[in-house]
Amino acid sequence: MVFLSVSNADSIIFKTPPSSKSPCFSQQIAPRHKERLKFENYGRKRGLVCCSSPAKEVDLQRESEKCGNVLEDKYLVMKYGWGVRRMAQVGEEMRSVAHVQAEAFHVPMLLFNNLFFEFFKAEVLSALIYKIRNSPPDRYACLVAESVNANTAERVAETEIVGVVDVTVQRDNDIVKHLQGAEEYVYVSGICVPTKFRRRKIATALLEACDALAVHWGFNCIALRAYEDDSAARKLYENAGYKMVSADPSWFVLLGRKRRILMVKQESLFH
Repeated sequence: MVFLSVSNADSIIFKTPPSSKSPCFSQQIAPRHKERLKFENYGRKRGLVCCSSPAKEVDLQRESEKCGNVLEDKYLVMKYGWGVRRMAQVGEEMRSVAHVQAEAFHVPMLLFNNLFFEFFKAEVLSALIYKIRNSPPDRYACLVAESVNANTAERVAETEIVGVVDVTVQRDNDIVKHLQGAEEYVYVSGICVPTKFRRRKIATALLEACDALAVHWGFNCIALRAYEDDSAARKLYENAGYKMVSADPSWFVLLGRKRRILMVKQESLFH
């Protein structure tokens, strides 16, 4: 199985060794259609986790009993007509998140583009499930934005996700050396907004939610990376209080890779 970690500045594919096993990824015989729908509805009401496999349907009830996390339904931020909360760990919403991320980071192919997109989306979903199952709730979160404004809701489906961002606690020395008195920090990655919803302050709301979550977790430093030539993203982050502290070596360009810049935000700049 292939797990994918993506950000707005880089994407890395990790392959899990064949011998590795996770109790939350065991393939099961899919329940009958009515039973599965009944359980999904029950899970949404009770806050159970419903696992999903990109290759086959998974026994949702059994997997939820193994991985019984609780839904996070409180908004971290409600601004500009959008509310940002932790992703509900149910199969339907996780698939929606994977679709938004896949659309944002998929590189179009000349031939068989639709087929490659479906494979890519499956990898993104696998990575999302893996991170949820293997990360403590105060070390990783996938945040989603949705409409909370009556006027906006008229143009947005009730359950439509309009933005996604990943938030992870890390301790990379190459980043820590730029932070004052911090051994760990919150890393923001994979921020994406569907094309039809851009320029509506959704990304700004997502970044403010990252600030709120960092404070809730007890961290006073946030870091992220952006492409050096992405002026729009850099302006977004600068307006949110991030400052550039380093950049990839210039020889990255010679390797055909885009240079990234590292931007950080200290607690004193949190809104």
